[in-house]
Amino acid sequence: MADSVYKIIELVGTSAESWEKAATNAIETAQKSLHDLRIAEVDKLDMQIEDGKIVAYRARVRLSFKYHTDDD
Repeated sequence: MADSVYKIIELVGTSAESWEKAATNAIETAQKSLHDLRIAEVDKLDMQIEDGKIVAYRARVRLSFKYHTDDD
C-alpha cells in the first residue's frame, strides 16, 4: 500500500428529525464536492430550542478524506 495523506474537516449537519439525520445530511452534502471520504466521527450532539421546543438537532462531524496531489 502506498503512503497516503488525509485531511480532516469539521462540519455541522442539522435536521428537524434526529441527530442521525443531521449527521447524514452533513456527509451527503460533503460528498457532493469532496472525494474519497474515509471516516466520519460524530464529535458533538446538540439541539436548537425555540419557545421551549426542539426545532433542530445538530451533529458536529469530523470527516476525513484522501488528499490528492497532482501526481495521483
